[in-house]
Amino acid sequence: MPNRQIVARELAEIFKTLAHPDRVRVIEERASSELDVYGLADRLDLTGTRVSQHLGKLRAHRMVEERRDGRHHFYRLTQPELARWIVDGLAFVEGRMQGVSEGQIATVREMWAGST
Repeated sequence: MPNRQIVARELAEIFKTLAHPDRVRVIEERASSELDVYGLADRLDLTGTRVSQHLGKLRAHRMVEERRDGRHHFYRLTQPELARWIVDGLAFVEGRMQGVSEGQIATVREMWAGST
């Protein structure tokens, strides 16, 4: 029984870490390659500061790794399967979202699945 509690607690921590739309997007952008903060900020249309804060949280929970090259910090997923897990989760989203068509969700699925 204690093992189930440990696993459930770890999954809850993962869900809490992922519980921000920007962090989900950061993970999907990092699915197939590494990128620096400013490249990510540009792709996500966010400020570099905001991306850095999200990356810090993801790094603290061992979801991304950092590689330094001079003044640049490059990030990649420690476990790329996390991005596929999120794409698989879109099936749960489809039935719950009002005002979003199946076509729009399919477009997101194709975009994200192409990056995993």
